[in-house]
Amino acid sequence: MAYLTDRKRVSGLGASGTGTEHHWHQTLLSVALLIMVPLFLFTFGTVLGAPYEEIVAYYSRPWPALIALATLVVGWIHFAKGVQVLIEDYVQGTARKVAIVATTCLSYGAALASVYALARLAL
Repeated sequence: MAYLTDRKRVSGLGASGTGTEHHWHQTLLSVALLIMVPLFLFTFGTVLGAPYEEIVAYYSRPWPALIALATLVVGWIHFAKGVQVLIEDYVQGTARKVAIVATTCLSYGAALASVYALARLAL
């Protein structure tokens, strides 16, 4: 029998043991996106509607390419964690596990595709 107070037993943890950490990561990702999305829109907006060659030349520079890369990767990770919370709340049983694996693969695959597309564009 453990001699722990109720507060010590639940200190910093949700029912699954990782709820607070997951929420904190989502909050940090949200703040990062709050900064990165306007930067991305500012850099992307300058070449919107430009010919392909001009876009390739623009994204060959490190600053616009890194802003786009960071925004897309952080956005997809934020999506994966947010959808996981939704699935955990509303789906039960084996379908929950399948849905979490499927959406995690989808989001990380999309992040990888974003990295590949920007690498092809920038290099």
